[in-house]
Amino acid sequence: MVAVVATDEPVDERGDAKVWGEQERCGRLRLLDLDTGAFRVVHGLGDRHVVEVAQRPDGGPLAVLSWATPDIDPVDFVSELHVVDPESGKVQHLGRTALEASSPAWWIIGSTWHLSYLAVTGPGPVGGRAVFDVTVPATGAAVEHRNLTIGMTVCPSGLAQVPHDQPLALFAEGLDTAIYRLDPEARFRRMSSVRGMAHSLSASHSGEVVAVLVSTSYEPMNVHAGPPAGRLVQLSDTRPELRGIRWGGQERLSYQASDGLELDGLLILPAGKSRRDGPFPLITLVHGGPYARYADQFMLGVVPSGQWLATAGYAVFLPNPRGGEGHGHDFAASVAGAVGMDEWTDIISGIDTLIADGVADPDRLGIGGWSHGGFMAAWAVGQTGRFKAALMGAGISDWGMLVATGEAGILEAGLGGSCGWEGTGPHPHDRVSPISYASTIRTPVLILHGEDDTNVPVGQAVFFHRALRRFGVEHEFVVYPREGHSIRERDHQLDVLRRTRAWFDRWLAGPAPDPGARPGRRAGAAGEAVRGGRGQAISM
Repeated sequence: MVAVVATDEPVDERGDAKVWGEQERCGRLRLLDLDTGAFRVVHGLGDRHVVEVAQRPDGGPLAVLSWATPDIDPVDFVSELHVVDPESGKVQHLGRTALEASSPAWWIIGSTWHLSYLAVTGPGPVGGRAVFDVTVPATGAAVEHRNLTIGMTVCPSGLAQVPHDQPLALFAEGLDTAIYRLDPEARFRRMSSVRGMAHSLSASHSGEVVAVLVSTSYEPMNVHAGPPAGRLVQLSDTRPELRGIRWGGQERLSYQASDGLELDGLLILPAGKSRRDGPFPLITLVHGGPYARYADQFMLGVVPSGQWLATAGYAVFLPNPRGGEGHGHDFAASVAGAVGMDEWTDIISGIDTLIADGVADPDRLGIGGWSHGGFMAAWAVGQTGRFKAALMGAGISDWGMLVATGEAGILEAGLGGSCGWEGTGPHPHDRVSPISYASTIRTPVLILHGEDDTNVPVGQAVFFHRALRRFGVEHEFVVYPREGHSIRERDHQLDVLRRTRAWFDRWLAGPAPDPGARPGRRAGAAGEAVRGGRGQAISM
């Protein structure tokens, strides 16, 4: 048999009214009999949406992760773990999982089977990712979903089932990545370190060979393979032509937050320059998430790109403030209900360190980012006038509105602190929403957003644009048709790169201008409409 997850055939219905909770096409677990070619639906899962399946290594039952609906429920997201007998179709329900469960992996101690999976450490929706484990009982629900990584100051980022050995895992460790193995005592043992970023771990049947995608300071993602406790060998060479380009020098940074917390990050110097050539105009690029990180990898992305700006003469600061991955649960959970607070001062501490070291010109500072990084850029310009230009890419301006319209729904309240329906307010999320500080902004802002973004809907950008227009702040608002939260179309990607660099060139390349005195177009002026591959721009 072959296990297949597929949706039902669409039903021919009258009219086009959309009724909430009806007509949803769930992914159903189906078993294909290779002899007859017939599919059989596993009905014991009801109308739950199947998201992942993993077979027990001995050819036995299937581990199944399911959701209540095909989309993340915006009010009450519930994930469950099941065991399905492919012969009889019998389903054993092991209970609710922790949030954002993924990567189910079987393993055995003696004659007792276990199931492990990745998920967010509770009790709330904001925290470090962990490996949870359940002992699979003969019948009934599991007694406990226990956290196997509790107390660790690193974060699991990938889990791989090994048919004839214990599971392997990737752990984010600051700027690097490491391979761990789960031992028979249900503890993770470190096997080896991978410099830079590694993800997409897979293993051979014996577990003696693993393969991962790895990126280092000046090399893009390539396939590496080898023993989990030994040296990994690069097998692919996807972009050899990039070695002919003179990139900015990339450095690892270690510095302290204002409260003494140890932090890390990266600095990219302008191409062909050293620290002795400073101070330089500095652009700080904040990562998304906030549960993400900058590893010591090749920084040539699209939204935005550190090396793209470094080749134009900028120093680029890539901070890893608290809230991110790679330093354990407490580090990640510290931003719950308090985004823009300690993580903001973490970023400022890094910038001040670079100014004190003579790397950054305090009169030519810029800031930008995408998603949560876009939020931090919008937050920054409402807190200080130190930045001469900002880029808000797919960023959040109002956390309450994100709960109302974003695909993650109420889970976003874990970051903002409230939903808005608790009472008449003011609400906790108002305190950490950039829109609340729009009247104080004087920094020129470039706003970029995908028109079809469901993660952070474009209304977040429209709200911020209208506020900046109301207060006469110089800005440009660009919407990319057909794009979601990530920019995918080639022409649009090129436009993001070119427009970003042009924006910072305008405000940072020469002596620092005074935004209040600089002649130019102001709010209320006729907009410039640029359509087609370059998106729609409104230059205010």
